[in-house]
Amino acid sequence: MTVGNIILTGYMGSGKSTVSRELEKLTGLKMLDTDARIEQDAGKSITRIFAEEGEDAFRDMETELLNELLRSGFKGILSTGGGMPVRRDNRILMSRLGAVFYLKASPETICNRLVNDTTRPLLAGETKEGKLEKIKNMLEMRKEAYESGADHIIITDGVCVKDIASEILKAAYMQ
Repeated sequence: MTVGNIILTGYMGSGKSTVSRELEKLTGLKMLDTDARIEQDAGKSITRIFAEEGEDAFRDMETELLNELLRSGFKGILSTGGGMPVRRDNRILMSRLGAVFYLKASPETICNRLVNDTTRPLLAGETKEGKLEKIKNMLEMRKEAYESGADHIIITDGVCVKDIASEILKAAYMQ
């Protein structure tokens, strides 16, 4: 039995990159990190894209990448940027690409994972308390987009990477 494409969504720090690497090891499917691909294509970091071109331009790049993956017949595991599902068009494109898994983590878990991360433009310059408040607000704003765009919701709080990957594979095989 084969697994189709696996699309991982969720807020930054929810575990998308870590889980996608584990899935890549377990399945042999190729993993693509959309943020890394956009940085490669643009020749600059996400932080620089946000600073120089704005968030809307970055979101346009995400949509174009999804269209490109559909056109090229992408096969594998897609680790998406945290804001990718916010656009309805992106949710539609992701669902056409494969099974969408929302990796859901509490604001506290996310904050603890990101407290020392300086590469996240949406949290730049915030104290730990400020980051937690911003994460809570962003999760609330994005909740409907994350949940409506997902075929499966996987809670990642306190769960090891291997168990998360196993749960995803069980669901993917049952599709």
